[in-house]
Amino acid sequence: MRKALRWLLSLVMLTGMLGATTTAATAAEPGASPAGASQDIKDRILAIPGMSLIEEKPYAGHRYFVLDYTQPVDHRRPSKGTFQQRITVLHKDTARPTVFYTSGYNVGTSPRRREPTQIVDGNQVDMEYRFFTPSRPQPADWGKLDIWQAASDQHRVFTALKQIYTKKWIATGASKGGMTATYYERFYPRDMDGVVAYVAPNDANDRADAAYDRFFEQVGTKECRDRLTAIQREALGKRRAALTAGYRAWIKDNGGTFRTIGSLDKAFESLVSDYAWAFWQYSLLADCASLPAAATASDQELFDSLDSISGFASYTDSGLESYTPYYYQAGTQLGAPTLRQPQLADLLRYPGYFTPRVYVPREIPMKTFDRHAMRDIDGWVRHHAKHMIWVYGENDPWGAERFRPGKGARDAHVFTEPGGNHGASVAGLPEADRAKATARILDWAGVAPAAVQQNPALAKRLAPYDARLDKQVDEREPFALRP
Repeated sequence: MRKALRWLLSLVMLTGMLGATTTAATAAEPGASPAGASQDIKDRILAIPGMSLIEEKPYAGHRYFVLDYTQPVDHRRPSKGTFQQRITVLHKDTARPTVFYTSGYNVGTSPRRREPTQIVDGNQVDMEYRFFTPSRPQPADWGKLDIWQAASDQHRVFTALKQIYTKKWIATGASKGGMTATYYERFYPRDMDGVVAYVAPNDANDRADAAYDRFFEQVGTKECRDRLTAIQREALGKRRAALTAGYRAWIKDNGGTFRTIGSLDKAFESLVSDYAWAFWQYSLLADCASLPAAATASDQELFDSLDSISGFASYTDSGLESYTPYYYQAGTQLGAPTLRQPQLADLLRYPGYFTPRVYVPREIPMKTFDRHAMRDIDGWVRHHAKHMIWVYGENDPWGAERFRPGKGARDAHVFTEPGGNHGASVAGLPEADRAKATARILDWAGVAPAAVQQNPALAKRLAPYDARLDKQVDEREPFALRP
């Protein structure tokens, strides 16, 4: 209740600062014809106080807008400054449902349709997470980077656009974006009509990470696990000098510094320690056959494998900088997995060194870790989740600790793609699960055909395939968090 009152006070204060507020989401009648519906959609969007156009990109059958939206730095004290948050709108028709997507990171500025948008054949709004550039307040008060502030950003964007897109809304996101969609539902459960969260970790207790150790003891096959371990041991053992020399030459040719992580040798140990994690996150069991044989591979073959899977650039200052907000949150609220890695222990020079603080520049202060934040989210999911789906990949390390709705949840489901990685999808689920998940999404979005309402097994995506809009893109995320 106190949070609700704080939000109401913030909204009232923000009215005077930014102009007339948008119509509350609950005030819009789903079937009503909004005022100004005959106006061009761009004019209607830009009539929203605080909304400005960066560019419009033409696309057949849609309109695509890249926008800035004025947000308060602190939703509890909105008079204390604002920043411009980047969003995009892929417009199809105001008579269609809308999917609200966030990656939890930067926003892309080329039209791309996410899976729930394909399923419901709807509009799509993408929002850049606060503190990812360019959506970063200046000066940056990092204490205002937390999950409630970010959920409140999303709530204001929804409230602003709901007056135009009056039909049903579905929130979605993958990985940190799936976490973001879940947190948004926890703090603003009346906004969305459904949530589809992909591969979303749930680190409810940051001190208990045994689930990750068990995962790496069982994932894939013993042959594949042994092959990965052999490469790591070879790189950290007798090939370390040769491979770090190769890394140094790579830095000379490509540029890079290590002020944040501490040294090239520390960066090398981090990326080799991350190698098995990164493999399972983005590769499939079948890809094991293409890994080099540690004992007989050349130094260059090992170097190339480490680079293609872990990525040498990812551990330089420039590689880490774009993910600083993520590492900050991992060290203040989200938590980060800690692996024992006994198979590497005798070769590690920096055991226990690689915590989230290591990946955040020292000039950025980090708050004391909030152990209540994720426990609160986990408890809410178990007891109050409603109209929510979580999709995981069987072989994705981030699914070792996942969301699990309990007895208090209603119409909440967890699905697993067999053999899937961090790119798990509804389309990759077994046939019965795929139909069930698709039917629930269509129902929540208010567009389930009569035949599907009578027989959910008939459910399928409504949007025809579009090779450009629906193209799969490799969106790699940071995994430099293991000791």
